[in-house]
This record gives sequence, C-alpha cells and structure tokens, in this order.
Amino acid sequence: MIDKTDITGLILAGGRGSRMGGVDKGLQNYQGIPMAMHALLRLSPQVGQAMINANRNLGAYEAMGVPVWPDNLPDFAGPLAGLAAGLERCETRYLATVPCDSPRFPLDLVERLAGELARQNADIAMAATLQNGQLRTQPVFCLMKTSLLPSLLAFLQSGQRKIDAWTAMHRCIEVCFDDAPAFAGANTLAELQQLP
Repeated sequence: MIDKTDITGLILAGGRGSRMGGVDKGLQNYQGIPMAMHALLRLSPQVGQAMINANRNLGAYEAMGVPVWPDNLPDFAGPLAGLAAGLERCETRYLATVPCDSPRFPLDLVERLAGELARQNADIAMAATLQNGQLRTQPVFCLMKTSLLPSLLAFLQSGQRKIDAWTAMHRCIEVCFDDAPAFAGANTLAELQQLP
C-alpha cells in the first residue's frame, strides 16, 4: 500500500484558458469560490501535501496557502509542462494531479489510483470513466512515480507535448470510476455556468 503522506498533490492551473476567452480558469468562481480552491479543498485531504502549477496571477494562487510553481517552458506549453514543474518540486515518491477546472472529482480519487498502481506495479495510474459504453481516459487525473521525471524532461525537450504519447512509454493503467459527471470540467464560461 502507498501511504498518503508519500503522495504530493498538484493542481494544474497553468493553462492559457483560450476556450474561456483567455481568462485564468482556476480563478473563475464556482459556487462563490475560485475553481482552483475547490480542487485544493478536495485534493488536500487525499494527499500528504499539495501545490499548484500556475503561470499567471501567482499572488492569487499563493494566497490559497500552498506552494505555487510556474512552468519551466515558455508559452503555456500544456499539461505536461505543468507535470514537469510539479515533478521537479515533488519531495515524495508519488505525484497525484488534477486539473483546476473540475471542482467535483471523487473524494477517493487518489486512494483508488494508489491502490491500483501498487497492486498492478504500474508507473502511472490514470482515471477513466464509462461514457456511452466506451471507456474514456481522464489523463490529467493521475498518480505517477516521481522517478519518471527524467523521461518526461527528455520527452518535452524533444519538442513533444501529447500526454498520451508520453504515458504510452510507461506502465500506465486505467482505473475506472462509475461517476462520470464527477469529472466534468468547465472549459468555457457556459460550461462553468452549467456545472451542478
């Protein structure tokens, strides 16, 4: 078993927010609280410590009370750049990641990912949901070994950015969650207004 104190949680809030008109998604309010704060409140009890990856409005994120780390790559290089920033600062053996724009992810997310990662001796455990009879991966909801950092840095330095292409290079397993709506994200302002 993996003890939660051996897991650091990372909230990915470093995106450009282009589908939301360029606003900082993590700072958009959901039920009166910034979405990144919702994510932090849900993730913190599941891990030993938490941090945020953000590339702007750093003071607003720092006010949430956890360390904030920007990408080391320029121009909003995508979620893998955020993962790399988190892995570089992670002092535990495992890193769990969630996006800032899905404020209702399961309260047992990390526990279930950790259980399967240990049971199947995997490098990465990724959440998946059943939608219309198809298993759909949720790649930014994952738990990984921090020993993957050199591989990720080499992948990014080669100019590649696709999560699936990198995770396919490792022992990556999918952990199915029944509650697909819990993973609903707000990529647009309309989607944010429609979140229950």
